[in-house]
Amino acid sequence: MCNLYRQRSGPQAILDLARATRSDVGNLPPGDIYPDYPAPIVRWEGNERILTQARWGMPSSRRAILDAATKRADKLRAKGKDVDFDELLKMEPDSGTTNVRNTSSRHWQPWLTPAHRCLVPFTAFSEPGRDAAGKYRPIWFRLTGSDPEPLAFFAGIQLQGWQGVRKIKTGWETADLFAFLTTDPSEPVKTVHPKAMPVILTEPDEIEAWMSAPWEIARELQRPLPDYALEIIA
Repeated sequence: MCNLYRQRSGPQAILDLARATRSDVGNLPPGDIYPDYPAPIVRWEGNERILTQARWGMPSSRRAILDAATKRADKLRAKGKDVDFDELLKMEPDSGTTNVRNTSSRHWQPWLTPAHRCLVPFTAFSEPGRDAAGKYRPIWFRLTGSDPEPLAFFAGIQLQGWQGVRKIKTGWETADLFAFLTTDPSEPVKTVHPKAMPVILTEPDEIEAWMSAPWEIARELQRPLPDYALEIIA
């Protein structure tokens, strides 16, 4: 599962490739992006595509939050404490879901319309790997070619004005959120991480379809790149 990626392109390059017309991200410093941190996305605002920021991690399923709150309530009751379960459920932290695979799930279906789709710019992404000693280290991938930092987009979904609790210490808050789709991996990702890879859009017609087409057409984009369209960064 991709939980770390890199974005080093400037705002103008992203605007041009996404055919967006406006940016509110300022200078957009380059860097590595981790879950629940702000990151640039391109989304619709009315009939205009804009480059803006959102936090990485869409809402988790109601079932996941209910199960977590139930476990928390059981632990509190075991300690002899009274539990207001409705309040506990409301304040149950949801750190967010970064990757979306099962687009047939009723949880994700409301956010698959063009109004909720977005483009997530990246120049490289990582999957978890191991070194010779068996210790964790990220393996980084980028589009194959002569450009050392090629720009492309993940196929993303976004939600504006979410309200809830991400962390207990920060409490109730309002945030714009996003995540991106995954699919079966192709090589060389498959050798490192055989379960999944991000859905990557590289061609103008793919970008246009993801941002505008009905789901019956856009869902065809949830497929891996051809083998070795990506390369490992040494």
